[in-house]
Amino acid sequence: MTMVPMSMKAVQFERLTRESVVRSALALNQSGAQFEVFEKSRCNEHYWSRTMNGGFLLKPSAIPSVAIRDIYYSGPLYAFECATAIIIVLYKAILDSMGERIFDKLFTAIFLRDWHYDADLRLKIFQWQAAKLGDVVYFRNPEVNPVTPQWQGENAVLLSNDLYYGHGMGVLTAAEIINKLNMSRKPGSVESAYLTETVVQLDYSYFFQLANE
Repeated sequence: MTMVPMSMKAVQFERLTRESVVRSALALNQSGAQFEVFEKSRCNEHYWSRTMNGGFLLKPSAIPSVAIRDIYYSGPLYAFECATAIIIVLYKAILDSMGERIFDKLFTAIFLRDWHYDADLRLKIFQWQAAKLGDVVYFRNPEVNPVTPQWQGENAVLLSNDLYYGHGMGVLTAAEIINKLNMSRKPGSVESAYLTETVVQLDYSYFFQLANE
């Protein structure tokens, strides 16, 4: 029997997990979960406690994998903003890639709010690097209307060559996301929204090591 080198296994793991990020993003888009600012966020309180600042704290009695999946199964019970959505997508991708046993061992005290995440949800941040399938990018709206500060930008998952998922917007091209953000600029603004050169991705080598322990 031919043995697959560990380097090849690592490449395969990254490819499959990136595909899982894409599937998780598309599934969240279809889940019925709504976009809301922190003040109006909501969750299924069977699994989560809503905090005063609009975040969701995993209840001690809840199983982490079950609670994350409930966001997808019971989407209409949930509402949150775009950065929280990204973290949910990444948690779900790791869960689907590594299974309940590892996930529930790693993530015992999940807190969902903005870019807050468990220390074991290891991410890498790059500047001036082209995004790949499953990477997270940011569209910035530098002259956002102060009446709608929630549209100061949009966190989005790259799904294909020029197709992105951004919570609250759906699945759109870069140009379409920019056009939507430009609709929320302050009067007299002259600077368009744009895709920044910050790229966020899972630390695939870290999770590969965990999966092979």
